[in-house]
Amino acid sequence: MNEKILVVDDEKELADLVEVYLKNEGFTVYKYYNGTDALKCVESDEMNLAILDVMLPDIDGYQICQKIREKFNFPVIMLTAKVEDRDKIMGLSIADDYITKPFNPLEMVARVKAQLRQYMRYKQPQTQQVSKRSEYDIRGMTISKISHKCTLFGKELQLTPTEFSILWYLCENQGKVVSTEELFEAVWGEKYYD
Repeated sequence: MNEKILVVDDEKELADLVEVYLKNEGFTVYKYYNGTDALKCVESDEMNLAILDVMLPDIDGYQICQKIREKFNFPVIMLTAKVEDRDKIMGLSIADDYITKPFNPLEMVARVKAQLRQYMRYKQPQTQQVSKRSEYDIRGMTISKISHKCTLFGKELQLTPTEFSILWYLCENQGKVVSTEELFEAVWGEKYYD
């Protein structure tokens, strides 16, 4: 296993314990004792899963999870001493799993594996399939990446290469909110500056 796991807990002994169990399973562990350093890590390294404590000295685990969700889709497990039902409900409304302290380290590892299995099998293959498509047929419009042709109700549209690239990118990302910056970078390969 080469999956990278972010562990954030201000209790050093507990973070060390989690790290030992995860490393024994072959995971690469990035361990931090505060939220600020953890968020810097998320921005600079590609993570596969995060385990977050709720009560941290600087930023709470819920805020870290929200920041992660703004840009990334990997699973997040809350590992916390907060055991009230309302805490669990709040945690599960933004995270993928919620484990209360004290906990069984073997159960924690099993939950990590289950979340990773679901993430790797069910979420990533969908994006890979989308990028491998060579043709779309959407509400009477057909566009082919192989022939670089586009028709609307059987009539060929005359598109410039840039227009074709924009339309193709929008077809690949249908149903998603695409920002101007993303579109600009995908089509022209450069950053967009307002």
